[in-house]
Amino acid sequence: MALWLGDLFSTAEGPAQRRDPALRGTERIREDQSHGEGNSVGAIRGPVRKIDLNCDMGESFGVYRIGADEEIMPLITSANIACGFHGGDPQVMRRTVRLAREHGVAVGAHPGYRDLVGFGRRPVRCSPDEVYADVLYQIGALAAFCRAEGVALRHVKPHGALYNTAAADAAIAGAVARAVADFDRSLMLYAPPGSALEQAGLAAGLRVIREGFADRGYAADGTLLPRTHPGAVLHEPERAAAQARGMVCSGTVTADTGEEVAVPAETLCVHGDHPSVIQVLRRIRSELEAAGVSVGAPGAD
Repeated sequence: MALWLGDLFSTAEGPAQRRDPALRGTERIREDQSHGEGNSVGAIRGPVRKIDLNCDMGESFGVYRIGADEEIMPLITSANIACGFHGGDPQVMRRTVRLAREHGVAVGAHPGYRDLVGFGRRPVRCSPDEVYADVLYQIGALAAFCRAEGVALRHVKPHGALYNTAAADAAIAGAVARAVADFDRSLMLYAPPGSALEQAGLAAGLRVIREGFADRGYAADGTLLPRTHPGAVLHEPERAAAQARGMVCSGTVTADTGEEVAVPAETLCVHGDHPSVIQVLRRIRSELEAAGVSVGAPGAD
């Protein structure tokens, strides 16, 4: 555990996402695990014709602004809204839920470690019981604003180091999944393909949405490169869009080694604090449209 927890800020969605080796290779690409078809694993699908675009939102707090939510929201289909632990505050949460409603964007909770100073991208030693309570607390906080604004809460996606830890640690993954299921079993859980978090979600009876990252570099084992590694963040909109198109159309990404790696994604993430997030999202949408792929939140008509 010390090896993958030791990267501090670089650990967010980083090397801890150890995937099931059975998912590597193009022969297992696009396995169908949609809720309506029993979350089965192993059924091979063709290229995706609809994909979700998600972004981490509502991470400003007080007088501090993080991201460009007003400009991003019209370009995405799902918003992962911070719940006050790594970013966000009650006023920001309410404004972000309203903004999502205005643009018809699906709302999800984005719980993280209690680490405002580190933006939730540093590992925090917590027991599974602590993680369970913290995740349940954060989902409940955002759900209150959703209820007040007449907006459905659709999914949960852990943030940063919590996402990273839950991807590899079965006990933490189980705590996250139990918190989601105990709050509302109809909520979807976003998770890396083949991760401990995916498996815990399935075991808890949740619909798990496998996630790929358009703006992050991948290692040969299908995990994200740590943020301290060259190429960990794809700064050029053209590169991010090409990676997004590859994941959607062929189910693969090119790793830093040059190998083609299977990433069976049903949703694509672009980070809200990416310096070129607006250009990246616009380019991705243009590339997907050219490929005949529509965008929409999971479960949306």
